[in-house]
Amino acid sequence: MNSMLTNSQQKTICSQLGRVKLQLLYKASIHGFTGAAFHQRCDTRCPTVSVGYNASGYVFGGYTKQPFSQSGQYVHDDQAFLFTFSGEKLLKYPVTGPANAVRMIANSETTELERPWRTITWESEKKKELMETIKTYKPTVSSVPQARVLLIGPVGAGKSSFFNSINSVFRGHVTSQAIAGSSTTSLTTKFRTYSMKAGRDGKLLPIILCDTMGLEESTGAGLDIDDISSILKGHLPDRYQFNPSAPLHSETSGYRKSPGLKDKIHCVAYITDACKVSIMPTKLEEKLNAIRRKVNLMGIPQLVLVTKVDEACPLVTEDVRNIYKSGYIKEIMQEVSARLGVPLSCVVPVKNYSEELELDPNSDILLLSAIIQMLRFTDNYFDEISDQFSNIEVKE
Repeated sequence: MNSMLTNSQQKTICSQLGRVKLQLLYKASIHGFTGAAFHQRCDTRCPTVSVGYNASGYVFGGYTKQPFSQSGQYVHDDQAFLFTFSGEKLLKYPVTGPANAVRMIANSETTELERPWRTITWESEKKKELMETIKTYKPTVSSVPQARVLLIGPVGAGKSSFFNSINSVFRGHVTSQAIAGSSTTSLTTKFRTYSMKAGRDGKLLPIILCDTMGLEESTGAGLDIDDISSILKGHLPDRYQFNPSAPLHSETSGYRKSPGLKDKIHCVAYITDACKVSIMPTKLEEKLNAIRRKVNLMGIPQLVLVTKVDEACPLVTEDVRNIYKSGYIKEIMQEVSARLGVPLSCVVPVKNYSEELELDPNSDILLLSAIIQMLRFTDNYFDEISDQFSNIEVKE
């Protein structure tokens, strides 16, 4: 029974623990994906290193010196830590509250709620209805032909994949126009504004998805927060090459010095990976909150798309229609709401296309529902703009 960790990764973990050798106790693919199988092999054993993987190859885990049990209680551990790997490099997150370092969960499986906590119709007619609503949408401000939605998120969260997935739904087959994939650094290095057509020879859809460089926790890497202000205000030209060490300035080629309302961002969508919400690095969370404050000051509506929900929950892996029956997915969305400071009603789950060759109608409905929310939020922005102009006219 072999570990999926490389020899280098095992040595790196051991270097954090002293003179130890790792012995594999439990492997879900061999012993079973159940709480009972885990507790049978791991209870009373200590110290332990737990390692998890998702379908994208992301490695994460944790260490505790305390023995596993089914007490349901928190236990004290001042040496516990969580970790992830960036390539072969270990990123360590030490415990901040030793008294509640580890909770010993009783034998339980993923909770399936009796009733979906949100109402959604899973029928082919619903998909057609959503597509028609999007195709016929018109911004309430006549000078704006298309709503512009900015996608912001950490490296690998699925920003570019979201655009590809929406484009796929309207093309009728899986496409991959935007560069997407799994990497430790952003695959998107330019600011891109993506228009989509209703079919290969169809009309342009009334929405533009603006893709940015991925956020990274370290300073001087990933999308620069100062560049975001320029994007929101409409100064950034399409295909602008990001430079993390130097934000955009007014002498940059293509810089819009006097952008109109049609050039500005009308809605911001944060993209977050459901598998990484609980282990989001503090510095990355601080970056997101700093961005959110900037967006709030400009009065731009915001929502959060939670991606990779099928990788996070077995119920959803089995059937995407279980999305609002999964107690675990609801907990993830509540945590996103709390950590990013947005109402739960502004948190929307989606399943992007990543490995499929054919479209799935139920995944399409989730994706289209997310676009509908973006258009509704965009209308809120235009209503606010109209109210401001009305007040100015009244004062004059």
